[in-house]
Amino acid sequence: MYQTLLTALAENIFTITINRPEKLNALNKTVIAELGEAIEEVYQNPAIRAAIITGSGSKSFVAGADISGFTGLSKEQGKEMAKAGLDVFFKIENASKPILAAVNGFALGGGCELAMACHFRLCSDTAQFGQPEVNLGLIPGYGGTQRLTQLIGKGRALEALMTGNLINASLALQYGLVNYVTTPADLMEKTKVILQQIIGKGPLAIARCIASANAAVGNEKGYQMETTFFGECFGTEDMKEGTAAFLEKRKPVFKGS
Repeated sequence: MYQTLLTALAENIFTITINRPEKLNALNKTVIAELGEAIEEVYQNPAIRAAIITGSGSKSFVAGADISGFTGLSKEQGKEMAKAGLDVFFKIENASKPILAAVNGFALGGGCELAMACHFRLCSDTAQFGQPEVNLGLIPGYGGTQRLTQLIGKGRALEALMTGNLINASLALQYGLVNYVTTPADLMEKTKVILQQIIGKGPLAIARCIASANAAVGNEKGYQMETTFFGECFGTEDMKEGTAAFLEKRKPVFKGS
């Protein structure tokens, strides 16, 4: 049914697995589009009471966006790309059924943003989170500046955003970015146990818990600003240099232009 996803429904829990292990499950247009379709299935199928998003293999949840797709994009195309991903991530965040992220390795860039769009996160002790877009002369474009600040606080978020440094599993737990850290072998089972507890409650109450909590942190203007700034980055020489350096496996030389 999907080119880039694996899906399975068991005991009312729908598991969505990003399945591009050769690319460390990196996001591209197809993944974003198919993820939107899979989330629509969560919305529409009454047999689905909850969902898990995870990545294929043991190395990576989602190791960012597919950078090769960035080259040659204009400011407007960059903004459109950000909006397409952001729309799907809002769909995840605003689902009336619980959607948890089971982070089994790298959750970088768009992968970290995808995990943060879920209602909460569990991770393996090998997980690494980060928003390293600054290394490309970019900023996050799928809500990362907003959700990371909401989850770990402004100071820690700005440090992560401006340095591009990674956050390991133990720090993620300390910061409140994840709720639980498990072994890789126990990650999916722990996630399913929590969801089974949740779906044993009244679904209307669960939906209202999600909507009410989202209302406490929602600020649409911030997301609009991020999308605009992300697009503007595509008009800079720094972004062209940063992405070229990444693809050529060399250190970028930024000039602030």
